[in-house]
Amino acid sequence: MIENIPQALVWAALGCGFTWLMTTAGSAVVFFFRSERKLMHHIFLGFAAGVMVAASVWSLLNPAIEQAEEAGVPGWLPAAGGFLLGVAFLMALDTFLPHLHADATDPEGVPSSWKRTTLLVSAVTLHNIPEGMSVGLLFAMAAQTAGAAGEAYLGMAMALAIGIGLQNFPEGAAISLPLAREGMSRRRAFVMGSLSGIVEPIFGVLVVLASGWIAPFMPWLLAFAAGAMIYVVVEELIPEAHLGEHSNVGTLGFIVGFIVMMVLDVALG
Repeated sequence: MIENIPQALVWAALGCGFTWLMTTAGSAVVFFFRSERKLMHHIFLGFAAGVMVAASVWSLLNPAIEQAEEAGVPGWLPAAGGFLLGVAFLMALDTFLPHLHADATDPEGVPSSWKRTTLLVSAVTLHNIPEGMSVGLLFAMAAQTAGAAGEAYLGMAMALAIGIGLQNFPEGAAISLPLAREGMSRRRAFVMGSLSGIVEPIFGVLVVLASGWIAPFMPWLLAFAAGAMIYVVVEELIPEAHLGEHSNVGTLGFIVGFIVMMVLDVALG
């Protein structure tokens, strides 16, 4: 029986700590390579997109619908409403927060005097927020649910942490290598790449700490995290993987990522 918040905090810290560790490990690639290899970059972006789409459905939207129906609420209501709120939240951040994508020349968001390197880190940090929230939310649900259902949520949280961790490895490299290309020292590029993922354990733990107050809104929050993740996939990952340019490697990366996340969720959840 899974019932206490302190235990959930430990799980969330370990799960999100693992995802951050994988970002850090990926950032260490900068010590071994001088530049990105476009083919691998497209594969990894597609893989990350596949993981996030599968996680949004199996780990977030399905539990949101189930919890809502158990509470006597139509499952589609929080699933659709929370999803749209998540999209709106990320769209607002994308609109106002200054950031720069690796292959772009002009920054997005409000005009700022930030350096290109800062803008590059900001772009990755932006979509690490919903990933950390997602893991924290599932561990919070596991803590609040007794019996087999709680154990199932714990399995889903573990599967999500593993899936996000796997896609964070290439993501870490995708930030440290461009930073080095911009003229930053390899050591500093590694540190900045690692720090881009620190928001995941921060937001994961914060969600667990607030779980006592947000419990009635958990289906909405799960769908919110799903909407935010899907926004990142459609707005950033798929275009950067050049899936619209008949890039078979990016497409295959997406399929592999989707299958890996689906298998993890079904096997562990």
